[in-house]
Amino acid sequence: MFTFLPARWLAALPALAALAAGAQTSPAPNTAAATEAAAPLSFRSAMEGYKPFAEEKPIPWKEANETVYQRGGWRAYAKEGAGETDDPHAGHSMSTPMAAPPKEKP
Repeated sequence: MFTFLPARWLAALPALAALAAGAQTSPAPNTAAATEAAAPLSFRSAMEGYKPFAEEKPIPWKEANETVYQRGGWRAYAKEGAGETDDPHAGHSMSTPMAAPPKEKP
């Protein structure tokens, strides 16, 4: 009696795949592309335009803190990052809505 063993089928699959690959025919060669002259290859180095690291001398921390203080402190930098300005009404083009009249109780 025939018994189904998955291991036998799994062992036969690579052999079947190899036979199927060997039965493939290669495409016809393109003679038009072979007769044309190939364009010359160009090379551009990835290192072209490289600038080596140049260490800059840091400014003293007291001078850096004074510069930040003169510019408005951390809040000025936070507003700059958020795209806000010093004008508290900048970006507000709508007028304040009028309050609705109170409704009478029935």
